[in-house]
Amino acid sequence: QAQLVESGGGSVQAGGSLRLSCATSQYTYSRYCMGWFRQAPGKEREGVATIDSDGITMYADFVTGRFTISQDNAKNTLYLQMNSLKPEDTAMYYCAIRRTYCSRISGDFEYWGEGNQVSVSS
Repeated sequence: QAQLVESGGGSVQAGGSLRLSCATSQYTYSRYCMGWFRQAPGKEREGVATIDSDGITMYADFVTGRFTISQDNAKNTLYLQMNSLKPEDTAMYYCAIRRTYCSRISGDFEYWGEGNQVSVSS
């Protein structure tokens, strides 16, 4: 099964930037979806952004214009560029893979990384 390893998290001040990376094992799915989710204490896990095997992206309303999801197929790596960070972005961020078409529902994704903490101070 796919193995995912996240990196790039940390603590920044509001308005700062971070780039998360998710290195994955090789996969041969003809169609797939890669996504970022986040979960803050006391809150449900929520979808942040997804990108499918055709490069089509989707974003949650709360990050549109600030975050960018991308992938490097040659490196089997998923990225999340986060700009203009806000304290409410503080959460554990997870990358995930779904074997078929994209979904914003976390339960639809089969493979998950361990998570990477992002903390934004005001």
